[in-house]
Amino acid sequence: MLKDKKCIDFHAHPVTDSFRKAMVDLGIDPIEEDGFPLPKWSAEEHLAFMEEAGIDYSVLSAPVPHIYNGDAPKARKAAREINDGVAETVRRRSDRFGFVGLVPLPDVDGALAETDYVLDVLGAAGVKVATNMGGVYLGNPIFDPVMEEWNRRKALVIIHPCRARQRPEHVITGTVAAIFEYPADTTRAVLNMIANRVMTRFPDIRWIVPHCGSFLPYMTQRFAGVSGILASMGMMVKVDVMAEFEKLYFDIAGDPEPGQLKALQAVAADDRIVYGSDFPHSPARVVVMKKKHFDANPDYDGVREKIYSENAVRLLNQVKA
Repeated sequence: MLKDKKCIDFHAHPVTDSFRKAMVDLGIDPIEEDGFPLPKWSAEEHLAFMEEAGIDYSVLSAPVPHIYNGDAPKARKAAREINDGVAETVRRRSDRFGFVGLVPLPDVDGALAETDYVLDVLGAAGVKVATNMGGVYLGNPIFDPVMEEWNRRKALVIIHPCRARQRPEHVITGTVAAIFEYPADTTRAVLNMIANRVMTRFPDIRWIVPHCGSFLPYMTQRFAGVSGILASMGMMVKVDVMAEFEKLYFDIAGDPEPGQLKALQAVAADDRIVYGSDFPHSPARVVVMKKKHFDANPDYDGVREKIYSENAVRLLNQVKA
């Protein structure tokens, strides 16, 4: 039972053989794309990590790079094979693993079909979506049919960054995506969602934004001010930024201490925050060290249980309802 789980991880990536094969079939080189190789992974190693870290249950979501390469049929095939592979892992250890299915956006029809498959056939807890798909960002109205279906299903949707199509050359932030491009692209995508009122137009989707909200704790206030000025000049539609923002959930994968989680708490309610490890992209020893420090930090007494379990159980139970 989920209510018995003391720590639930919403940010963990199964780097399966089917995912590696898909990258080859799609002609996508992870190092060229993101400046970082795919880490070694197996279900057994993941379970061993969970034991060491004190994680009872992990909601698996496909790693980066995103599967879009301009060839919609190939992306559909890749999504199906990746989802089937993860589902098989979950079936073997459903007491420890759940998963969200990968959808082949920007192919709207393909994404709708895969949504039906992963939720109705494979029993996924939700879906995973990239911040941008070939330069088309979340919040773009072309995705509204998918948003309508996810809203109808009250879907759990985990957002994960991928790098922007254009980035500066000859600087470290443009080379290794995890340093800057990931948090920047998450922020860019969510601001676009806010500007297009995605969260209030589709209020039953349960979005999880990674990495303590990336740059959003700073940008939300700035965007509220600037968008108000632009709306008063007739340059954009007026939007209630905080009404959109307050509908989001956030995981704490990455480096929540000493400042990022506190910054997130300044703008997000404690009941909207869940745990994330980012294993195996973050090595087990690093995650365990960070989690032990978090466990020992008295600043989070009284909120730790919400982040580890209470919010997660409520979120997953809402999905199943």
